Amino acid sequence: MFIDTHAHIYSEEFSDEYREMIERADKAGVKKILMPAIDASTHGTMLQLQENHPTTCLSMMGLHPCSVNENLEEELKTVENHLKQRKFVAIGETGLDFHWDLTYKEQQYHAFEQQAEWAIEYKIPIVIHSRKSTQACIDVIKKYTPKGLRGVFHCFSGSQELAKSIIKEGFYLGIGGVLTFKNADLAEVATQLPMEYLILETDAPYLAPVPYRGKRNEPSYIPLVAEKLAALKSITIEEVETLTTKNAMELFNLTDDNA
Repeated sequence: MFIDTHAHIYSEEFSDEYREMIERADKAGVKKILMPAIDASTHGTMLQLQENHPTTCLSMMGLHPCSVNENLEEELKTVENHLKQRKFVAIGETGLDFHWDLTYKEQQYHAFEQQAEWAIEYKIPIVIHSRKSTQACIDVIKKYTPKGLRGVFHCFSGSQELAKSIIKEGFYLGIGGVLTFKNADLAEVATQLPMEYLILETDAPYLAPVPYRGKRNEPSYIPLVAEKLAALKSITIEEVETLTTKNAMELFNLTDDNA
């Protein structure tokens, strides 16, 4: 069994074939799909998918850094209200994004730290988005790991040094389609990463692995990432499947049914 630990399958890009897409994942051995929240505009579709597929599709709750703007407090209140009403597998995705507009950089920090506190309060992991901001995100979590914060840096593509810093804090690394890209430095870094800190993800519909690069990504492509990781680590794809699934189940406190 594979687990896709990060997929935006509630995206409009899948709206005409949710069921078919989930069936393709199942046939590929991907039995669980974890769905990170973006902002209030995505919650309804995400939660409906979980209701329709309760043992496969599992929701997170959080505010994406790219959705941080002038209505920040309203969005955070919405997240808090959801957390009070039901269980989620994680807080996320949250973090910092310094790639685009930095207008709300200070507010991104505030949102990230608030969500770290909620992760500790509700005893669930945090899923971190760290585009162009990995070291800054590490600096933030260092303040909270002594209080029990745990989680994953999703879509990791950083250096060996950054990976070591993340693992030192007890966090996992989410490995996705970027691993298969021809000029990706991640492939070289991955050879040195300990398997006990790796989990698999697609970040669907984005970052499809080779040979689908540039096309819509989906959870059924997880075995392509696993195959590449197996080749880089000189182990079997079955070993990658076993180890990464074990890691994901432990981090997100998953069971075989998780209804």
